[in-house]
Amino acid sequence: MVLSQDFVRSSIELNLFFLRIMKEHLIFIEADLSQRDIHLSHIIVALRSEATNLLKTTIALANGHVSPQAVSSGEFITNYTFNAEKATEFFTGITIDKDVTNAELTIGSAVASKINSALVDQVAALNNNAIAVTQAISNFKTSVLQDVLACRTFTHSYPLLLDHINREAQFYLRALKKIQKRVDFNLVGEAVEQEAFWNRIMGEHAKFVRGFLDPTEELLFDKAHRFGKEFDRLTIEAISLNENISRLPEVTIKSMKTTNAIRNFKQSGVEGILGCKIKIVALPLIADHILREANHYLRMLKEFDSRR
Repeated sequence: MVLSQDFVRSSIELNLFFLRIMKEHLIFIEADLSQRDIHLSHIIVALRSEATNLLKTTIALANGHVSPQAVSSGEFITNYTFNAEKATEFFTGITIDKDVTNAELTIGSAVASKINSALVDQVAALNNNAIAVTQAISNFKTSVLQDVLACRTFTHSYPLLLDHINREAQFYLRALKKIQKRVDFNLVGEAVEQEAFWNRIMGEHAKFVRGFLDPTEELLFDKAHRFGKEFDRLTIEAISLNENISRLPEVTIKSMKTTNAIRNFKQSGVEGILGCKIKIVALPLIADHILREANHYLRMLKEFDSRR
């Protein structure tokens, strides 16, 4: 049975990371809609408002209940997040609540406080609300993807990107439901699942970057292409662990090395886009978004490696 302290910490860390991811997915979908389907914006705004409010609730509960490793990882916000939001708001006209980002700067500044039953109940309620909102967001993503594949809707988002962000929503839902059941942490099982999932996500990030780049950015194109191929191989290796678990330490080390490299590539990309030095058809917030996902995965890999 998971202890209350672990339940509170893991729940808050999961929600801090994924609720921001969910609300940003909705920004990206809205920004890529055609004028004909702009009526979908009212659904997107409502869902984004719900996710943002839950993120605010999470931030209010977070101080003293988040590990130093998570705070310092750069998975909740980075040094670029505020400016990326500001630039994305300027380019799209979509209003982004940047006060949330400022509020997140204070996370980790408080001394750990005592866990009581009231806090546990609040966190459990937060998880239930996050499950409901994330399911609604997933349903919306599914609907948009189905319409795109059936040629009923046009969007500037790749169909793979719509599928990609929906898989992230479904991954988040599974994690929330597992936490709510107070399932004991299984290091080996968790490592295999996370590495198979995130290696695929990292590979697709590289392919999206490759597709967003201007044709003249040949060096960056080639580098993104190589990352995509490398993570394709790592995804296959991670999936094969179900048949040969003895290779887990080897695959984890390889995943960590390649994830660290793509994290650095993404950080350079954020800096280049914000500095108007890279020709690309991607919003600055997308670049910061995928950087945070790499930071999150890198923290997971380090935790798996240290606890073996």
